[in-house]
Amino acid sequence: MPRTTLTLLAFTVAILACNAPSPQTHTPEAFPVPEWAKEAVWYQIFPERFRNGDPSNDPTPHDIQGGMMEKIPADWKITPWGWDWYKPDPYFSSLKDNEWGLQYKIQYRRYGGDLQGVMDQLDYLQNLGVTAIFFNPLNDASSLHKYDARNYHHIDRNFGPSPKEDEALAATEKPEDPSTWKFTGADKMFVELVKELHRRGIRVIMDYSWNHTGRDFWALEDVRKNGEKSPYKDWYEITSYDDPNTPEDEFKFKGWFGSPFLAEAKKAIIGQDTMFPFEGNLASQAFKQHTYDVSARWLDPNGDGDLSDGVDGFRLDVAAEIPLGFWVEYRKEIRKINPEAYLLGEVWWQKFPDDLMDPRPFVQGDKFDAIMNYRWYRAARQFFGHPVNSITATELTQALTALNDNVPEGSLYAMMNMSASHDAPRLSTSLYNSNKYKYQAKATDDPGYKINKPDAQTLALQKLLLIHQFTFIGAPQIWNGDEMGMWGADDPDCRKPLIWPDLTFDDEVVHPLPGVQRPVDQVKADTALIAFYKQLIHLRKNNLALVKGNITYLLADDEKQLFGYKRSYEGKEIYVLFNRSEQEQVIPAGTIPAGNYKNLLTGENMETNNALTMPALSAQVLE
Repeated sequence: MPRTTLTLLAFTVAILACNAPSPQTHTPEAFPVPEWAKEAVWYQIFPERFRNGDPSNDPTPHDIQGGMMEKIPADWKITPWGWDWYKPDPYFSSLKDNEWGLQYKIQYRRYGGDLQGVMDQLDYLQNLGVTAIFFNPLNDASSLHKYDARNYHHIDRNFGPSPKEDEALAATEKPEDPSTWKFTGADKMFVELVKELHRRGIRVIMDYSWNHTGRDFWALEDVRKNGEKSPYKDWYEITSYDDPNTPEDEFKFKGWFGSPFLAEAKKAIIGQDTMFPFEGNLASQAFKQHTYDVSARWLDPNGDGDLSDGVDGFRLDVAAEIPLGFWVEYRKEIRKINPEAYLLGEVWWQKFPDDLMDPRPFVQGDKFDAIMNYRWYRAARQFFGHPVNSITATELTQALTALNDNVPEGSLYAMMNMSASHDAPRLSTSLYNSNKYKYQAKATDDPGYKINKPDAQTLALQKLLLIHQFTFIGAPQIWNGDEMGMWGADDPDCRKPLIWPDLTFDDEVVHPLPGVQRPVDQVKADTALIAFYKQLIHLRKNNLALVKGNITYLLADDEKQLFGYKRSYEGKEIYVLFNRSEQEQVIPAGTIPAGNYKNLLTGENMETNNALTMPALSAQVLE
């Protein structure tokens, strides 16, 4: 979901009102969780910041006009890819100052990331070893994040080769009528990209928010123009229509957590609307049909029944804010087209910043296959990192057991185990700081928050957490650039352009707070860390016990900070052991059976009859 600074405050305030989830009441369908999703190694791509492969399609002021970009400065231009992140762009001085300061002005930046940039790095992705791509929104929109759609059924004009032609072609359609939809240059390029990713054995899902559109969305524009005569008035929660007899614009709608840039879909909620999840449905059948039509377009682009050119599913934004009845119907529609399509729900906060939502109402076989597993990451961070609310090895074991309790096995193994995202600090920065998870996670919220390159100890902790991620139940996810050693605070700082090894970057010198000094950091890719990610991906892909195996917890020594478990599948057992402490420790005799083992991290053969000695901040994966 977009996390512009304008909506963050409203999000925090509103979410505090949420209570416990309502009971599960729906009947599961006959479509099981797709097997491929259980074996996936996910790589999340934020297109605008991934790579600029074609400077000729870079956004212009005309392209980004709208949404929160109400007035584009005359001297606005694309930001150089290697720009010091907190250094003001020259045109920032032309923007009005407000309470959001630099973080608001950064929303005006565009770096020119596009589909050609992804095409150019397919060898990199394949060599890294990932097997599935999660694209953040690709739909045509004025923002950098694309959650404020102008329309749902076209790829953003600046992601393809012909922005002007794409805009003109879209203008010839009737957006409410799929029979009039055409394929723009960007649409065609995306279909070719999907085909090529499939050829390389990589699945693809798209990110959509059926909860809200941009304020420039074609249907909302019609309501703005035609008022109560618009056939789309029941798509939205309209609070007042414009009076054409006055010079003022009285048109107002319910915005997502009060945002004037994101218009919420109208809902028919059964019972109270202050509880997650909601019973009920979306109010407009026509709007629901539009979401089905858009989804069908990308599942089978030419409608011939051959799904090789279509996407493999969808990540559904702010899923808990849409009534459950819609998701039951949506799943049926999607599975009619592709019985193996993966549906991933963003199910996050019950009460910010302490209570994460119970996923079970959403993964009972009739809605989502899995959710984004923020709960796993918070527990892992509390042990492997050093936050203020750190937990012991015993508490980690209890937390991991509890979060998997009563979740259907199919969904459990297909959970997307998130380590970072476009909505949260980068993994390295998250571990480097001692705050609660995603709470006051940038310098403008907490002046003591560390925004510089994390230190060597943090890198060691990051590797421990990654070993856990790639050996635990659920599908591991990589936020693009984390494998390169990138750092960054919460949104927007987690959305820096990727630090490709062949590109040149300015040193990071500027601190976001006036007058505050910071260490000077050289910005370049950590090739050793990339190699470590490759090793972990190879480890997981070549050991089915780490993908499909049962888990048995073996060790939780709170004083020595030792933690361990066993993964078992079809007679094969893999032992995963951690020493989280900063001293050498001895794994007690009997934790694992005596015998000959191979350390799958180092390739070293070893024999153990008694206790096992482990260096400080280390892990062993033994077969």
